Amino acid sequence: MHQFTDKVVLITGGGAGIGRAAARQFAAQGARVVVTGRREAVLQELAGENPRIGYVVADAGSTQDAAQTVRTVIERWGRLDILVNNAGAGAILPLAEAGVERVREIFAVNVIGPSLLATAALPHLKAARGAIVNVSSTFGHKAAPGLSHYAASKAALEHMTRCWALELAPDGVRVNAVAAGPTETEFLSERMKLSPEQVVQVKAEEAARIPLGRRGVPEDVAPWIVALAAPGAAWLTAQVITVDGGLDAA
Repeated sequence: MHQFTDKVVLITGGGAGIGRAAARQFAAQGARVVVTGRREAVLQELAGENPRIGYVVADAGSTQDAAQTVRTVIERWGRLDILVNNAGAGAILPLAEAGVERVREIFAVNVIGPSLLATAALPHLKAARGAIVNVSSTFGHKAAPGLSHYAASKAALEHMTRCWALELAPDGVRVNAVAAGPTETEFLSERMKLSPEQVVQVKAEEAARIPLGRRGVPEDVAPWIVALAAPGAAWLTAQVITVDGGLDAA
């Protein structure tokens, strides 16, 4: 099915993990996909797989990059139909160790970045009667020790999803979110800055808590991002869909 033919999809943090899997799936369904990230070599590799995938080097936490990213998309591809706020930052950060720089970094990527990008994209999304899909986490609505600031940032993103959905409904722009559970990506090492030993420990602990018995893979989550943006979801907005092997209920 080519249900996204000629649609332009912008995915932040698209060079790896869930974002990369979503980019591939959107492209397979006919979309022109633009991925962003800070590592150009990774973005180039992905773009080399499929002529329908392009990229813009940009930092999701940079206040300057948001408007420039949208300008570049419009200059190169002429329109913007779907925005996927996928890039994320986090930390296992006990309250006693919470310094201003770590907290600021988390909120810059998870809250401020999606807000500024959505603001810059809004005229084009309204013109296309398009969609925004935000990528949250189970911990956006499930408490856990050591995750207060990461969880709070994702809770903010989920509530922004609902508020934006109500605000933009008269313009025909739908806003939903996918709350992903623990997924096999580089997030623990790259974004949470855990040591290899810590990564192994955290993964084992998470797998043990998930009712379906394993951590997810990007291909478990990406189809739900695509589905929320698809024409078949035309009457769906203001929803947060949790995809986490049952962790949310455990």
